[in-house]
Parts: sequence; structure tokens; C-alpha cells
Amino acid sequence: MRNIAALFSILMPGFGQIYNGQFLKGVFFLIVEHFDNIFGHINHAIYLDFNGFHQQAIDVTNFQFMLFYPGFYVYVVWDAWYYAKPNADKSKTAIPFIIAGFLGELSAIYAPKLAIPTLTVGLVMIIPMLCGMFIFRNQ
Repeated sequence: MRNIAALFSILMPGFGQIYNGQFLKGVFFLIVEHFDNIFGHINHAIYLDFNGFHQQAIDVTNFQFMLFYPGFYVYVVWDAWYYAKPNADKSKTAIPFIIAGFLGELSAIYAPKLAIPTLTVGLVMIIPMLCGMFIFRNQ
């Protein structure tokens, strides 16, 4: 059940909280994600980037909003995963998620300078999250 909450939040920030029964928190996260996504043009940029239009993806992105997104995204996933199990160890379980947030932020910061699909690099933040979910599955 814990991993299901996290996977719901990976799909859409806030869904994991709603799955956990934290309806108001989940709706709040959905609203924040929605506005950050709209003002940062994140979905449009991801669409362009996945289809090979890397420079256009960078041009369309509003990086003032984009830089907020990776940290927020990782926090929402961790929050859903952590609160799905009572009495989990907060300090240890957060480490892989913090690493994921830094990787996402660095990919957003250096997106205009990378010669590879830049916003796609932000997906590397999912790998540490999944590793953390596996390593700390019993805590």
C-alpha cells in the first residue's frame, strides 16, 4: 500500500495523499502542481522534449516556475510514501528523496546548456526515489 501511494504521486502529485486519506493535503498539492505546471509550461516542454524538439522545449519553459517543480515533486512523492506507513523513520527515509530533488534541480538549472534531451534528464530523479522506496520498504 505504501508503494501504491508513492506511485500515485509520481503519476500526479497529490493523488498519493488522496489515496492515503489526506484529502485536503492532496487537493492542495494538486492545485499547486497545476498552477506551477501551467505557468512554467512544463507539460508543453516535456511534450516537445520527448518528440525531439529540445531547443523549443527550453525556449517555451519558464524557468522561474520550473526550478520550483523538482523539489516540490519529490517532496510530494516522499510525503505520500512516508505517511502511508505509521511510525516510519523520517530522517533515514528522506535521504534518497533529497538526492532525487537535487538531481532534478540540477537538471533544470543546466537544461539550457546540455546537448542531450534536457528536460528528460529530470526523469533521473525517479531512480533515487524508487531505490529509496525499495531500500527502506521495511521501515
